[in-house]
Amino acid sequence: MLSAPKRDQNLPAHLGEVEIVRLLETPDTSAPLGRRDRAILELFYASGLRLSELVGLDLADVNLPGRMVRVLGKGRKERLVPFNRSAADAILAWLRDREAILAGCCCRRGGARSGGQPTPREACARSRGAAVPELSRGRLTGRSIHRMVRRCMAQCSARFGISPHALRHTFATHLLQHGADLRAIQELLGHARLSTTQRYTHVDVAQLMSVYRKAHPRA
Repeated sequence: MLSAPKRDQNLPAHLGEVEIVRLLETPDTSAPLGRRDRAILELFYASGLRLSELVGLDLADVNLPGRMVRVLGKGRKERLVPFNRSAADAILAWLRDREAILAGCCCRRGGARSGGQPTPREACARSRGAAVPELSRGRLTGRSIHRMVRRCMAQCSARFGISPHALRHTFATHLLQHGADLRAIQELLGHARLSTTQRYTHVDVAQLMSVYRKAHPRA
């Protein structure tokens, strides 16, 4: 009995180091929402979080002095992931705006909503714990973050297909290219199996040849 050939796995797009710098600098940080978007992009690239993990992030999960974030991943497995000083600075800049924005949010307008929708007061109460609040719905949704990443990418590049997942892939790829151990990347990404990380990361032929020449005694 012949087995069907394995289907090629399409790796998500990822950005080069120059491209990611351009993307991080795209939001207008003179405005509060621009500072929020910069913090989101910085944290994606600094920590490799899944979109769902960032959406579910509570403010209490972010340890700014220690530059660590507590993440609840797939299967409700908890892990600690470090982030860099650039992300910490961006998060701090956003947090200075956050309380002021929430203080003036729509909870000052009373009234209930129909169709099971939360009242403005309930929505703001849900926003309180979220690291990235959306004032009208409690938390910023994955769809809103996805649109923001696409919008910022369109402003700084002609490339298509860059999503929050592509930023996670960029995080893993750059770590690997700079010599990080594959098992360490597995832990940071929250993968249960090393094989998942091996499929997920991307190393081009030039990178492999460079490693070979540096590492093989007779290369």
